Amino acid sequence: MSNSSSISHFLLLALADTQQLQLLHFCLFLGVSLAALLGNGLIISAVACGHHLHTPMFFFLLNLALTDLGSICTTVPKAMHNSLWDTRTISYTGCAAQAFFFLFFISAEYSFLTVMCYDRYVSICKPLHYRTLLGSTACAHMAAAAWASAFLNALMHTANTFFPAPVPWQCPGPVLL
Repeated sequence: MSNSSSISHFLLLALADTQQLQLLHFCLFLGVSLAALLGNGLIISAVACGHHLHTPMFFFLLNLALTDLGSICTTVPKAMHNSLWDTRTISYTGCAAQAFFFLFFISAEYSFLTVMCYDRYVSICKPLHYRTLLGSTACAHMAAAAWASAFLNALMHTANTFFPAPVPWQCPGPVLL
């Protein structure tokens, strides 16, 4: 018999205590998230359909819009659900999944912003070498590296946060007192 405890859910703090403020919170989140979804959807469809937009800059912009869509769809629906139905709990696995996906999309977004900075640096400072430095295979490799590093980063942080290694409560050394 071991002395341990388990967590089944987390308690969340409400952003508003009254029903009117919760509805206002829901409506504001709905409006902002719909605007962001519409904007990112337009970017994705414009880049995917416009053949003249198949350049490295727009390829990375497409990936950036995908990461933004992912981070919005990870956090906002649960916040809207909690405001509308006045729920104050989230399950342990739901919290772990939400943390993983949020970390994944935010890490990928930072990686793509870094890659986009490199793309703009090459286009401004080395315009004659742009096509050789940023060909389609180089762009695909940089995008794959951004997605893979984001996955590994999110996996490590989520695993260390929600599934820590067992730590002994006793030190193996001699007692000092």
